[in-house]
Amino acid sequence: MAETPTTRKAPPAASPRKATTEKATTEKAERKNKALLAEPEKRVLRWVAARLPQSITPDHLTLLALFGAALTAAGYTLANHAEGYLWLASAGLVVHWFGDSLDGTLARVRKIERPKYGFYVDHLADGVATAMIGLGLGFSPYMLLAVGLAIVVGYLILSINIYLETITQATFRFDYGVVGPTEARILLILLNTAALLIGPNEFSVPSITGRPLVMTPFDIVGIAGSLGMVALLGRRLRRNLRVLGELEPAGGRKND
Repeated sequence: MAETPTTRKAPPAASPRKATTEKATTEKAERKNKALLAEPEKRVLRWVAARLPQSITPDHLTLLALFGAALTAAGYTLANHAEGYLWLASAGLVVHWFGDSLDGTLARVRKIERPKYGFYVDHLADGVATAMIGLGLGFSPYMLLAVGLAIVVGYLILSINIYLETITQATFRFDYGVVGPTEARILLILLNTAALLIGPNEFSVPSITGRPLVMTPFDIVGIAGSLGMVALLGRRLRRNLRVLGELEPAGGRKND
């Protein structure tokens, strides 16, 4: 039977929250990076991407980044046998930077972006790489496993916050102040170099178990870094709640 104006049911109105989410997830998010080295790094990456052979694809570079993370983890773990393996860990960080930073740049330079595919693959790989590097640190003679895991958890939570910002605000900002992934890798390389010069330099502190806890200066740096990530998350959380509160005021009443 043909539908008439009196028999056709009007489609249910989409809620403001659902409409906003759908818009944010379907639009290409605006990329923002205010990290210390962001601008010069961007120029270098575009220069390199324009000169890579056509046979190299963004997926190849993502796999290279994972390989670099595995090298870093292996270098840290093998440092239990010889400190010189820290050079391998640092080399792995450079390889990881090259692959992780260049895969998206290559796609943009060649105009072959696949925003949803790239977002999924790249950030899944980032999570795996972060876990490998953090576990490598924890299995090294320079850092307690608990501290290494705290760094992993903190970094992953910051990353999750970035992904949620991308979905809810259509803005992909992958820095926290002047510190981004590249700056974090440089800091790790500097710490590796310092470890080669001074060694583990262990000391004992009291613990709740009653047995002395053996730590190194790198544990102190790791703990400070973890607390710093908590502070950065808190700052960004306040900002995001303010922005989203203005977008979706309590009670459904929008600000004029």
